[in-house]
This record gives sequence, structure tokens and C-alpha cells, in this order.
Amino acid sequence: MEKDLEKRIQILSEWLYESRHLVVFTGAGISTESGLPDFRGPDGLWTRRDKGLAPKPLNRSWDSVEPNSGHIAIVDLQKMGKLKFLISQNVDNLHLKSGINPDLLAELHGNMTKLRCTRCDKKVNKSTGMTMCQCGGTLVSSVVDFGQSLPEKDLRLSFEHSRKSDLFLVVGSSLVVTPAADMPLEALRSGAKLVIINKGDTPFDHRTNLRFNEEIGEILPRAIKRLKRLMGLFE
Repeated sequence: MEKDLEKRIQILSEWLYESRHLVVFTGAGISTESGLPDFRGPDGLWTRRDKGLAPKPLNRSWDSVEPNSGHIAIVDLQKMGKLKFLISQNVDNLHLKSGINPDLLAELHGNMTKLRCTRCDKKVNKSTGMTMCQCGGTLVSSVVDFGQSLPEKDLRLSFEHSRKSDLFLVVGSSLVVTPAADMPLEALRSGAKLVIINKGDTPFDHRTNLRFNEEIGEILPRAIKRLKRLMGLFE
């Protein structure tokens, strides 16, 4: 089994090396190793809700949660010039906290640390205490609730980059929430390879080119280490 895993990690590192337009798509599963719950995992929020169970209490405050090795691996891709765009369904701010360039990031469901202007769509940190934007618009939570529209610019850029991608890497998402889950389909239609790292099943498992059911922290850092060797970047 370990031999098969090594082979899959090697393939992933080679595809990352060859890629000219890598798009990474993350869901709640990437943050579980930081101590946050996912949604549809064995002990996820929706799984527990469907069983009539309350959410497991967090043993720390949200703002004290730190990025883990999965987040850092994506930052490494950015530093190597490999990451062209990152699409995230998460609101936990861990991608920005880890050092991702905001210009390379679409947060489809908002960010719990940011406010959004209802007029110009600009985002500001909640910590500023501002209630009005400089343009005169009202600042509201940027987090998208059920039934609300996703941020237009983030959505547009996400679809554009999905169509341009030659490698679409899904990390910790069950790919069941639309329209976000339509993005891997756009990538496949454009001829991209699809790689999924997720512990639960996804509707795209039968269409994926490479599939990992293992922990994200077990896969991504190892693939990045091999990628650095391929690129002649030695630690």
C-alpha cells in the first residue's frame, strides 16, 4: 500500500512540475488538521446534524487557529511560481494567514475576519471597527449565508481560471455544493487533469485522474518536497 502511495505522490509531483496553469480548490477538509471541523466528514457539522447531534465544541477560539502543513504546502506552490489561482470554500482566514497573495485567492463563501461594502464590494478587516466604507456604502459581514449570492468577482475569476487550468487540484472538499462544485467540471471540459485529495467520496471520483483518500498533511508536503527536487530547489 505504501508503495502505491509513493507512486501516486511521485505522479502528483511530476504533474505539478509540468503544469503551466495550476488551480487549487480547497474545502473544509484542509482545515481539520488545524482543529476546525469539516462538514461532511465522519464527525463533520452536517454529518452530526443529520444524526441529531450537536456540533462538537471547539477547544479554542477561531482567531487562535493556525494554518497547518496543507496550507503551508500551497504557499510553497505560490513561492515557486506554480500556483496560478486558489479557490476556497472556507471562511476561516487560514489561507491569508498562511501567506497567500490575496490577488491569487477567491474566497467563495467570504471570510469571517472581513467586512464587505454593499456598494463597491471592497473588503476591510473587521478589526478596524469601521461600519461605513470610504465610498459611503454600508459594511456588512463578508460571510455568505445559505440562499445568498456568492461574491460576483470571486466567482467570475474562479470560473475563468478553472477553464484555463491544465491541472486542477482539489484539497479537502466533497464537491457537492454548487456552483463551486461546477468548477472541476469546467476544468475537465478544458482538458485539465483532475486530482482529488479528500477522505470522503465525491461525485467526481469516477472522473479523477489521480485520487488520494489519505490525510492532506501526509500527501501535499511530500509532493512539494519532490517538486522542489525536480525544480532543482534543495532545502
